[in-house]
Amino acid sequence: MGLFKRAAEIVESRVNKFLNSVEDPNAMLDLSYEKMVTGLQEVKRHLADVVTEQKQLENQIAQAQKDVERYEESARAALQAQREDLAKEALTRKHTALEHVAQLQEGLDRISAQAEKLKQAEQKFQDRINAFKTQKEVTKATYQAAQAQVKVSESMTGIGKELGGVGDTLKRAQDKAEQMNARASAMDSLIDEGVLEDPLDQRDKVTRELDQIRKASAVDDELEKLKQEMEKDKDKAQ
Repeated sequence: MGLFKRAAEIVESRVNKFLNSVEDPNAMLDLSYEKMVTGLQEVKRHLADVVTEQKQLENQIAQAQKDVERYEESARAALQAQREDLAKEALTRKHTALEHVAQLQEGLDRISAQAEKLKQAEQKFQDRINAFKTQKEVTKATYQAAQAQVKVSESMTGIGKELGGVGDTLKRAQDKAEQMNARASAMDSLIDEGVLEDPLDQRDKVTRELDQIRKASAVDDELEKLKQEMEKDKDKAQ
């Protein structure tokens, strides 16, 4: 059962980590920006296709206009050669070429209008992306600053996981220190009272008491002697 429980905890941890990454506003902003850039690239590809068609129609119109000029020249040459029949044929072909030019021009006008709309749309899209990028960076910076502030506050208050047990650890350490000080004081008192004996002190209880009395008496005598000396020094100074 322990093995299965551990495996479940690992899976749950990974799922939570994935959910947290999905909900990360920075990642969501970056993803939105990437989608907008992809959309702009798609618009540019469509614009490039339309402009290509526009150039092709312009080339076809230029060629058709050359045909018109060539047929007119042919008609003049036929008349000079007194071949009216050939002149009519050349002029007929000229008008056919003119109709072709008109059709091509109509198509070119439509394509040019589409190209202009796409150019305007591309520029608006680019402006929108630039504005979004600026807002994105400001939002990310604001979020990161707030996130850092939260982590600092959590660390200071002990809410965060990393330092969550600091307060309890400090309290336990203080309690143990107080207990140890109390124990040390109690041990000193018991030794002084003779309840506990110092293993390095070979004197018996009576001898220790007598030594303490003699030490206390010596201290009192020395204190009295010091007072007398200070009193004499005071009298001499006067």
